[in-house]
Amino acid sequence: MKRSIIITGGAGFIGSHVVRLFVNKYPEYKIINLDKLTYAGNLANLKDIEDKPNYKFVKMDICDFEGVLKLMQEEHVDGIIHLAAESHVDRSIKDPFTFAQTNVMGTLSLLQAAKACWEGNYEGKRFYHISTDEVYGALEMTHPEGIEPPFTTKASSGEHHLAYGEKFFTEDLKYQPHSPYSAAKASSDHFVRAFHDTFGLPTIVTNCSNNYGPYQFPEKLIPLFINNIRHRKPLPVYGKGENVRDWLYVEDHARAIDTIFHNGKIAETYNIGGFNEWKNIDIIKVLIHTTDRLLGRKEGEDMDLITYVTDRAGHDLRYAIDSSKLKRELGWEPSLQFEEGIEKTVRWYLDNQDWLDNVTSGDYQKYYENMYKGR
Repeated sequence: MKRSIIITGGAGFIGSHVVRLFVNKYPEYKIINLDKLTYAGNLANLKDIEDKPNYKFVKMDICDFEGVLKLMQEEHVDGIIHLAAESHVDRSIKDPFTFAQTNVMGTLSLLQAAKACWEGNYEGKRFYHISTDEVYGALEMTHPEGIEPPFTTKASSGEHHLAYGEKFFTEDLKYQPHSPYSAAKASSDHFVRAFHDTFGLPTIVTNCSNNYGPYQFPEKLIPLFINNIRHRKPLPVYGKGENVRDWLYVEDHARAIDTIFHNGKIAETYNIGGFNEWKNIDIIKVLIHTTDRLLGRKEGEDMDLITYVTDRAGHDLRYAIDSSKLKRELGWEPSLQFEEGIEKTVRWYLDNQDWLDNVTSGDYQKYYENMYKGR
């Protein structure tokens, strides 16, 4: 094999799309999917490539330093794409210890293993750490005088798009995390950069906006609401649904990771976003109309499922990524408009109801627990 690459968290939502892309696109690479198989990891996400000769799955906790180091040495690993993380903000509020353990100590374990395995021979090696836009804190919904958002503005690339504010997250902003999740990710980002500055480890960090698409665990807004609309269950909306997020189709993110892993500059940070801002309540209305139509219902008839609930603690108002640097330096840009991506996403969940039912029931976890019992 030309290369041997570990992708952590490869059984999860974004990770499974990255694993699939690399396995199919690079048959000359050995792709090792390292995943602990927590509730968010599901090997059913990768059924279509599990028998490929250049694919290997290893069930392992990234906090297992000795195990990771041994695996790297045995497989002659020269690249790590690190996606494994606890990522749900609500869970981080209830259990911050788990987020610190996985996101901070797990990342440190991988960094130390890479340093020990490569022993200063960094030629052709790469440690790529995927992070979140939430480390930057929140943006205000400012707008030109007399113009209510969303309004047309332009990023530093000069491209126009609809936005809810005049400022965006850029790579040079200081970190201001507001939740235990974002604080843990911010800490892991700092460790990655510190290992480059201290030991010369060849690292890259990217910070990405909200992803959506197939195989997302249905605790997240879009798959949760598609499933609830399908079953005519309430759609719980925090506050008034005024919070704004920048949305990116997951396959576009996977393409960006591919581009950056191969062509990004060592020690650089790249922001990955969709230039695609939406208020939560507006996304929910699009989901209702789209899901109703694809289910053969009257479009919008399930609007009465919207239920407003007490806002989440420390709920950031607006995230918006400026990914102009990535386009300018490496030529990447998103390929799908949001409406097209939502149509594809809703259709996928409705066409794969067995997958959705298996995940929401928890049956998949029992299956893997039995499969790996004693290992």
